[in-house]
Amino acid sequence: MPRTATSPSTAASSLAPTPASRRRTSASVVLRSVLEHGPVARSTIARLTGLSPASVTDYCSRFTELGLIRESALPQRAQGVGRPHVPVDLDDSRFVVGGVHVAVPYTTVALLDLRGRVVDRRELRHDGADAAAILTRAADGLAALLARSPRLRALGVGFAAGGWVDRDSGTVVEHPLLGWYEVPVRELLGARTGLPVHVDGHARALVNAERLFGRARGSRSVLHLFVGNVVDSAFATHDEVHHGPRSQAGSIAHLPVPGGTEPCACGRTGCLQVELSERTLCRRARQAGVIEGANPMHVVAAAAGGDPEAVRLLVERAGAVGRAARLLLDVLNPETVVVTEVGVMHREDCLAALREGVGDERAAAVLPSGFPDSVLAVAGGSVALDVLYRDPLAA
Repeated sequence: MPRTATSPSTAASSLAPTPASRRRTSASVVLRSVLEHGPVARSTIARLTGLSPASVTDYCSRFTELGLIRESALPQRAQGVGRPHVPVDLDDSRFVVGGVHVAVPYTTVALLDLRGRVVDRRELRHDGADAAAILTRAADGLAALLARSPRLRALGVGFAAGGWVDRDSGTVVEHPLLGWYEVPVRELLGARTGLPVHVDGHARALVNAERLFGRARGSRSVLHLFVGNVVDSAFATHDEVHHGPRSQAGSIAHLPVPGGTEPCACGRTGCLQVELSERTLCRRARQAGVIEGANPMHVVAAAAGGDPEAVRLLVERAGAVGRAARLLLDVLNPETVVVTEVGVMHREDCLAALREGVGDERAAAVLPSGFPDSVLAVAGGSVALDVLYRDPLAA
């Protein structure tokens, strides 16, 4: 459908911040300050954010009423004469968000607290492309987790997956490895859970997780590279993740890998995803007699046990990931690069190979995921937590 023409004055007014959006922005800044610095005095929040002490006090009162923050038990002594400051901190005892991440072999369902920590989780194996059945089971899995923690209240559900995921429509547009096309995830999960559902691609979800709770906190620009069965990326600058039209940004599956040998379904040879995917890693490990199944963590375990072929496969893969990251670095020039890849997250030699592939001049900017043991659970829940921290008064 062609776009409707808009006059410059109309366009300007539609892009200008409204009083409500300004309030949401200020509220977000205050809650993020509590997350990052708490327990923290209100006067310190005012100094850090540039907001007036009265505004900070007002927002903190609202957040306390909502149950998002609470006063700390230990007051801080004020400078000079006067009553001690009573700092505020997140109240992580009441609320959680649900997280759903659908990977090729299994679904991860989890509950995360307001600090992005995994409270509880389950893995639900699936072997088919029946999206409705998989999402129904995921919703039921979340209900079971909540039933085990009756004191906790769920604020919403975040969903993440690889492939082409449209945040605005709440739809998985295309995930060829799952066989999903135009799946209305928000509608299906919302109907089953009765909760607000927020949907995004897992690389973008993990950029938000790293910004809020992980190793990229404070970075002005962040590139995230996810290397699993799906290989994709996400880029955030000045606290905003780039989505592109219908959330198609970050697709790098068919970038060419020099010297690649793996045939791709697109008809070419050496595309990034088929060269670096966990499926390819496990197939090569089976051919080398390292493992029998299709679990990449078994390759990591074999390497930890001293299998030289497992070590070689993981280190070579990490080096190739580094060379791919270098291409993206040259284009985007981010301050920080976070890589989610099994070898890099669990082995120093793989991290060294990754950084060597990137090059010495940028190696220090490249970090492994901050969530090595819970990355998929965090991906799902962070979609909902990002919404909360962007507009906390809507909670």
